[in-house]
Amino acid sequence: MVPPAATQDPVRATLVAILKQLNQATTQHEGNAEEQALELPEIERRLGDFWAVSQGAIKVSLALGLLLRNGLVAVQDPGNYSWQRQRAPRQRFAITAEGKKFLVDALETSDRIA
Repeated sequence: MVPPAATQDPVRATLVAILKQLNQATTQHEGNAEEQALELPEIERRLGDFWAVSQGAIKVSLALGLLLRNGLVAVQDPGNYSWQRQRAPRQRFAITAEGKKFLVDALETSDRIA
């Protein structure tokens, strides 16, 4: 997918894309806190076709670290065996209330909602 504007910031676009994926996981698995977070490989897989990632403009792990340092994403306890993942989960990431606020603000100020 090509960005709508050639001047679009790949870092900001990737941050918003990660937050969208984490928010979607929260919404899809409402009521099941263990499945409301994603592991890094799951996030990378979901963003594999995202323009900034596929062009090599930014690494998902670095963007996720930036979100963590700014409190927009939190690390969840790995917990016990996950029936959905069919294994013991690794470190999982979930969107925070601040992350949801940032996501809403980003979508409201964008020219279009993707």
